[in-house]
Amino acid sequence: MSHLITDGLNPFDPFQETEVEDSSGAEYVHVRVQQRNGRKCLTTVQGLGTHYNYNKILKDFKKDFCCNGTVVQDKELGKVIQLQGDQRKNVSNFLLGAGLVKKDRVKIHGF
Repeated sequence: MSHLITDGLNPFDPFQETEVEDSSGAEYVHVRVQQRNGRKCLTTVQGLGTHYNYNKILKDFKKDFCCNGTVVQDKELGKVIQLQGDQRKNVSNFLLGAGLVKKDRVKIHGF
């Protein structure tokens, strides 16, 4: 009779490490705007997964937003996409619409 009671119980450890559902490898995707000179500004996208092809994403950004951009390799941050102009809303809408990241993983910074 005791084996019937213990068979249905699954031990639960609340201190066990949980796995992250996001397979991108990064916690957040940061979209920032930086002031250059005068009215000119630069939008940076940092934190996309390493398995994405940054050049293809940049090509789509440039085509959809009618702006220029580049991919920069940073020692601390990894690959960073830089776009001309304030493209924060456009970038976040694009990433969410394409399904590259979830809404709770996008952080928009800037003034």
